[in-house]
Amino acid sequence: MAVIPVGIAGRPYEVRVGVGLLANVAAECGPLLRKQRVPIVTDDKVFAAWGGTVAASLEGAGFEPRWKILPSGEATKSWAHLAEVIDWLLAEEVERKDHVLALGGGVIGDLTGFAAAVLKRGCNFIQLPTTLLSQVDSSVGGKTAINTGAGKNLVGAFHQPSLVLADPSTLDTLPPREVGAGYAEVFKYGALGDADFFAWCEANGPALMAGDPAARELAIARSVAAKAAIVAQDEFETTGLRALLNLGHTFGHALEAETGFSDRLLHGEGVALGMVLAARYSARLGLLPASEAERIPAHLKAVGMKSELAELGLDVDGQALVSHMLHDKKMDAGTLPFILLRSIGEAFLAKDVKLDDVARFLDEQLK
Repeated sequence: MAVIPVGIAGRPYEVRVGVGLLANVAAECGPLLRKQRVPIVTDDKVFAAWGGTVAASLEGAGFEPRWKILPSGEATKSWAHLAEVIDWLLAEEVERKDHVLALGGGVIGDLTGFAAAVLKRGCNFIQLPTTLLSQVDSSVGGKTAINTGAGKNLVGAFHQPSLVLADPSTLDTLPPREVGAGYAEVFKYGALGDADFFAWCEANGPALMAGDPAARELAIARSVAAKAAIVAQDEFETTGLRALLNLGHTFGHALEAETGFSDRLLHGEGVALGMVLAARYSARLGLLPASEAERIPAHLKAVGMKSELAELGLDVDGQALVSHMLHDKKMDAGTLPFILLRSIGEAFLAKDVKLDDVARFLDEQLK
């Protein structure tokens, strides 16, 4: 088991990565659980796959799991389901020092974390991420949120978990497309700040996607360590360092909005195409050699993922995609910072990007 400390000032915690953690969840979480009754928020698909494993561990240690089972899918990150979870937690008499378990992918983790953030002005929660995307990204760092009609993750709070247990065994139950969506967030860490790790991904990405357990565990641990180092220095995204983690997200969120935050384009798939666009736009501005920019779509193609915006078949123009960006939560005094690249392994925050030029660039990429 790999143990990665997240050194948040005043609220440090650990991310533990290892096969079998969910089967041993009672021992891992036991020291944090104050009551016999343990509230767990999950979705129907995750419950079917892993609910029995978690329940057996908890019940075997004398705990009583209490389940809130929500529909799977991005649409669950809504006001209605947030209210539903909060009302359920209140009915379960959850107190501020209690811990709520979030068993699922990023949707469940974000929703449960936000509910914990606002319940009684903040109660504790534990992340049990079951997708690659949530294990390497959304479960670490304390960003919680729901979606609204205006855009993705526009209502939320910073609220750190007390513990994260990332069990790579859960990836064996995921369809390949879901693994690919998470893998985008893995090689993102290489693209934004670690050229050697990006090269490792180029060499080992196909094996990871095919199910190699050693590659998966190493990739999760290394990704978490990269994110933990950034979050510890810039928890609330005030210095600009944490903003680098949004590489690909400004373009990606616009694509998600255009496809209705639906299964037509998963979040990680949007981020992957967003990184392609960020790299090519960096090359367009003369910041990045075109040959370096093309390493990103080439790698996506090598692991069997969409690598071209045109593959989405969108009936839209660049200006319409840019209009979605105007709702981005990074908007500041009417300008939108972009994460661009000077090289593979060196991202930076650009605050002087012209959105009309971005629209023209997107028109070219849509063809």
